[in-house]
Amino acid sequence: MKNTKVTIAGVEFKNPVMTASGTFGSGMEYGEFVDLNKLGAVVTKGVASVPWPGNPTPRVTEVYGGMLNAIGLQNPGIDVFIERDLKFLQQFDTRVIVNVCGKTTEDYIDVVEKLGDTNVDMLEINVSCPNVKEGAIAFGQKADALYNITSEIKKHAKQPIIMKLSPNVTDITEMARAAESAGADALSLINTLTGMKIDIYKRNFALANKTGGMSGPAIKPVAVRMVYQVANAVKIPIIGMGGIAGAEDALEFMMAGATGVAVGAMNFINPYATVETVEGIEKFMEQQNINDINEIIGCVK
Repeated sequence: MKNTKVTIAGVEFKNPVMTASGTFGSGMEYGEFVDLNKLGAVVTKGVASVPWPGNPTPRVTEVYGGMLNAIGLQNPGIDVFIERDLKFLQQFDTRVIVNVCGKTTEDYIDVVEKLGDTNVDMLEINVSCPNVKEGAIAFGQKADALYNITSEIKKHAKQPIIMKLSPNVTDITEMARAAESAGADALSLINTLTGMKIDIYKRNFALANKTGGMSGPAIKPVAVRMVYQVANAVKIPIIGMGGIAGAEDALEFMMAGATGVAVGAMNFINPYATVETVEGIEKFMEQQNINDINEIIGCVK
């Protein structure tokens, strides 16, 4: 029997494949297509201390090789999330990772504390949110801001925390080291790249927000490069994401140094993408006579 189990910050996953936050809701929408029991984990959409309405529409547009979104982290707030979404996820044999967002450090801590007594396995902290106290610069774009929020959350979190890094920085390894030194248990990367699309016939922006987060196959080479850099800069485990469409992409991330992988934008095109990735990895292991998935993590140096 081939071993597909991986361990991230002391939490064991039946396989390395999970959903990328914001592309899978909390699994309810995908339940009729996907057997959630087959996934290593479901990573939920971002949840805040209070409901967020999100940005005005239009807020999604297609681009070459992917999509731009400016949803603005619309969510029902932590109380509804615990009562409705968490209850739904509890019926499956899969790990649950909750993505947490906020506009101030206090916002994040409020959500983290409310999740402390639930049986959520890990928390993924979205530091790409605009920090209102820093003039709307994302928490993840300044090393000292990232260090501060990570160390504060660590004081309050009962579950291991994954800091989700933004690629919109000069040096991704500087950010990774800041999160690690502040006590992060794991890192996930990359979040979306900032992009823009203009409708030449309307002479206007395709998104009401003007800019949006670029995701999809076109960003994969950037994401693989950043995962490789970070894997060689820190000692904590990494969950890699950014343009994963199937098993080959996932394996590329793992060979670059990721312990887990998350499928994002591809869920919109192919709702079966996550399960197909799991099956594709198993097939690859058979073909290549790999007995333990951990053999390939970071095998490319």
